[in-house]
Amino acid sequence: MATDGDVMLRCTDLRKSYGPLLAVDGVSFEIRTGETYGLLGPNGAGKTTLISMVAGVLEGDDGAVALDGLRMDPSALDAKALIGYVPQDVALYPDLTARENLRFFASLYKLGRQEARARVAEVLDVVGLSERADDQVKTYSGGMKRRLNIGAGLIHRPRLLILDEPTVGVDPQSRNAILASIEALSAEGMAVLYTTHYMEEAERLCDRVGIVDLGHLIAEGPPRALTAELGQAEHIVMAVEGDLAAAVAAVDALAVAGRTTGDAGVLDVLVTDAESALPLVMEAATSSGAAIRSVNVQEPDLEVVFLHLTGKRLRD
Repeated sequence: MATDGDVMLRCTDLRKSYGPLLAVDGVSFEIRTGETYGLLGPNGAGKTTLISMVAGVLEGDDGAVALDGLRMDPSALDAKALIGYVPQDVALYPDLTARENLRFFASLYKLGRQEARARVAEVLDVVGLSERADDQVKTYSGGMKRRLNIGAGLIHRPRLLILDEPTVGVDPQSRNAILASIEALSAEGMAVLYTTHYMEEAERLCDRVGIVDLGHLIAEGPPRALTAELGQAEHIVMAVEGDLAAAVAAVDALAVAGRTTGDAGVLDVLVTDAESALPLVMEAATSSGAAIRSVNVQEPDLEVVFLHLTGKRLRD
């Protein structure tokens, strides 16, 4: 547990309901200075509600959010000034240049002219857009727009950067540039709250992850530690045609099978020894009437942990 001086964000027993729906139920977590924390969960798990409460956009029904010791709520301007929030949707002015967009956001934070000029140049360098600084944003690729979107969130030197799926729909080159920028920011001491539907990003970037499902924080820790908790579990993934539900039921009845799920023609089976379990799993699936098109055995990783805990893939 970090000391109070190390903690940039502290969320304590957060709760939020929408009528009869309890979207967030007693969630607590911390993010330390210089730490990248991944918030993972399937669609509808409560991530968006949690982020909205952390950013002070939404007031919870109960619990507390504190930024560097300052209590956060929708009216807490001092606490909000510590946050750089980068939404999933690009929030830029397409007819302005990158430099003009960043100057505009600098003015919102009341940066002086000289400070703003220097800060804009720094941010353009961080996101790798200095050479395109004076081009209109509407001429940018999707990946470049997302990099500039991150730059807008950095302009006022926030203490906590919130990134909500910043690499959705970008090309591999821009994606790698975004991830490299985040790694550099964390190394410089910035706290980062990161959501993604790409498990490999969480494994690359995050010091710790919190897995949310149905409004609850069901697991938390470094990716390697969470993976180690599964012991020697392996993951058999089979592409099948036919009655998927019957195949799931047949495989799930095997003593060697742990959690068995099926979706979109893919059968997922958690086992402790894939070498001995694979023939039994394949026989059970084919006996149910399914035709196996491909088989893949995966070593334990964060994707396996997520599927084991939630019964869903991250993109569900």
